[in-house]
Amino acid sequence: MIPSALTAPEPGWTARTDIVVVGSGIAGLVAALRCRPHGRVLLVTKALLDAGSTRWAQGGIAAALAPDDTPGEHLADTLVAGVGLCDEDAVRALVTEGPDAVRDLIDLGAAFDRADGGTIALTREGGHRRRRIAHAGGDATGAEISRALLAALKDSGVEVIEHALVLDLLKDPDGRAAGITLHVMGEGQPAGVGAVRARAVVLATGGLGQVFSATTNPEVSTGDGVALALRAGAEVTDLEFVQFHPTVLWLGEGARGQQPLISEAVRGEGAHLTDLAGERFMVGRHELAELAPRDIVAKGITNRMRQTGAACMLLDGRHFGAAMWEARFPTILAACRHHGIDPVTEPIPVVPAAHYASGGVRTDLHGRTSVPGLYACGEVACTGVHGANRLASNSLLEGLVFAARIADALPGDLADAPGPGEAAAVPSGPGAGGLPDPARRADVQRIMTGHAGVLRRADGLAAAARELAALPGAGAAPGVAAWEAANLHTVASAIVAAARRREETRGSHWREDFPERSDADWRGHLVTRLVRPGTGNDRTELVTTYEPAKGTGA
Repeated sequence: MIPSALTAPEPGWTARTDIVVVGSGIAGLVAALRCRPHGRVLLVTKALLDAGSTRWAQGGIAAALAPDDTPGEHLADTLVAGVGLCDEDAVRALVTEGPDAVRDLIDLGAAFDRADGGTIALTREGGHRRRRIAHAGGDATGAEISRALLAALKDSGVEVIEHALVLDLLKDPDGRAAGITLHVMGEGQPAGVGAVRARAVVLATGGLGQVFSATTNPEVSTGDGVALALRAGAEVTDLEFVQFHPTVLWLGEGARGQQPLISEAVRGEGAHLTDLAGERFMVGRHELAELAPRDIVAKGITNRMRQTGAACMLLDGRHFGAAMWEARFPTILAACRHHGIDPVTEPIPVVPAAHYASGGVRTDLHGRTSVPGLYACGEVACTGVHGANRLASNSLLEGLVFAARIADALPGDLADAPGPGEAAAVPSGPGAGGLPDPARRADVQRIMTGHAGVLRRADGLAAAARELAALPGAGAAPGVAAWEAANLHTVASAIVAAARRREETRGSHWREDFPERSDADWRGHLVTRLVRPGTGNDRTELVTTYEPAKGTGA
């Protein structure tokens, strides 16, 4: 059973604000900064302010900044990568507002790498037909963006609580979001379970990569925002589209947890993928070869591994030379050398690993979810930008643009909203259910990696559903590890439900038993909700429905 609320002690303290933002990646920080003029803002984050996925972003941020590039061309590349499921209005907002959003980031103090003439240095990544990826510190773009935003946060008047795990949404009697419950761990003050009453709640909790055994995501990426939204009755969309990054450093059989990413920008600068015999297997498979969209490259690598029996493929950038590696990719160079690989003199062993959730909490063009007063932006959200497969380096831009769009919409939305504490907040669900043993986290990851990874089949997905349903769900004491295990179980169950329903191969969803794309039957979205089958029934179940996509697709 999926719980309708997490088992937790009653809140021992209460805070009040106008807007509470959950998460401190690019989306959360921009949302907090941009919302500050509209009222009091409290930002809560699960670990330290810079511990999320943004600081790990290597490649850069995509925007039509070059004289020979246009938002229209960026839109076209995004639609192709999304394989017919992008919301074109959302993509148009992204690509037209993106260049100015990046310039605003520069005005805020973000220092992007420059070309010899002083213009912003731009590179290419998979799926882009122009050089439009701005980067910083060679391959430390996320870290620089995070640094600049955190510097701006210091003097903004935004209140911050670190080491705070969000638990559940609070609602008023009319069903509107009225705040959150959260648990502040030992390093934070105040400590323990508490409640934040607010007029608006913005989820910017990041991804869900830890649902798999190997991922590029940090340990904090346990799908907390998606799980909270489901328990609160919000719609989530397209969860089956989990993008596996094609080139993650292979650390040997059985590697678990966060794995070192080898940025797509390495291929953008001319590195080649080969098998262990030295053959470039992506040539002829796609017109862009190694720079094809990520789903195509991940499938190409996986197929070649199966054909040859190899445990990994190779990424060869030896022709770059030491100077280029040190200047352009210092972070990747250091990570490889730390693990005993020197890219200057030898190819890098790579495999695909879970990287990014293209689906998430369903929103409109201003971040509004199906629950009034609840907003979402960044990876936790499904804005419609990414479709079935995110175009490289559109993620940072999406967080930047759509966080600002939430802030633009809030003054009007808050005009008639009750003040924090004016309406009694009630729990978002009637029954809590049990918490799983924290040890079940590894079981969830094993099930998902074995049956719902890059390759999927009906029998494997059915086995995943059975095994997830059979995991014991009661008896564990409330605590961070048990709450995270519950969130991972909820998200995994929702991913499997959607993946079983979509009987085709599209984007990052690869069904071996349905190897072709089927626009006639499946050019649409799968919307998942957590519902109770009958009145007075505390049991909940996931229900996934199909909705045809708008427009003609790509």
